[in-house]
Amino acid sequence: MNRHIKKISNATVVGGMSALVIATLAGCDDGGATAQQAPANTQQQNIVKEGATVTIEEKPVGTFKIIDEIPSVTTRVILRDENGTEKILSQAEIDKLVAEEEKKVDAGTSALTKDPAQVQESGGLGLAGTLMASMAAGMVGSMLMNKLMNNNNYQQNRRTSYRSPSTYSRSQNSFSKARANNAAAKRATSAKRSGFGKKSSTTRTSSRRSGFGG
Repeated sequence: MNRHIKKISNATVVGGMSALVIATLAGCDDGGATAQQAPANTQQQNIVKEGATVTIEEKPVGTFKIIDEIPSVTTRVILRDENGTEKILSQAEIDKLVAEEEKKVDAGTSALTKDPAQVQESGGLGLAGTLMASMAAGMVGSMLMNKLMNNNNYQQNRRTSYRSPSTYSRSQNSFSKARANNAAAKRATSAKRSGFGKKSSTTRTSSRRSGFGG
């Protein structure tokens, strides 16, 4: 009878220890999964905004001004008529505008490269020119932007393509902050990647020294 009780007691102890070991291992696994998920969640939070959402107003008809633009993940061009009705330009419409303006730049007839005073007298840059004066220009027409960047008239005409000086300043500030945040996010991501690599290498070295590495 006593032997039977001892066997049951021993089995109970062994079973309890096994459950404890399993629970401990499960806790370690959960911790590892959480650690692996953390970088992914951090990267999702650091969404890099390298696009631009630009709103161009046509008021009066045939006269276009940039009334708002903000950094965004994707690039969108919104056209608002004088009645306040808005339309998002399709990629095909944007490509057509850029192609037409590039032909004018090559021919020397684009308002973008003309004297700013002359442009103002003639009614502005037009829709294609206003688009290429916005912060979206490099995303929708990078090749054309390369032709314009060193043109002094283009740089001056960009400022006058906005509804007001304050609109221009607000845009420049928002994109400067976005670039700074992007740079900081990329540095943080790079540092984390290099940190994980060093930790892994150190762990392998320690294992070899202790004799567990084989």
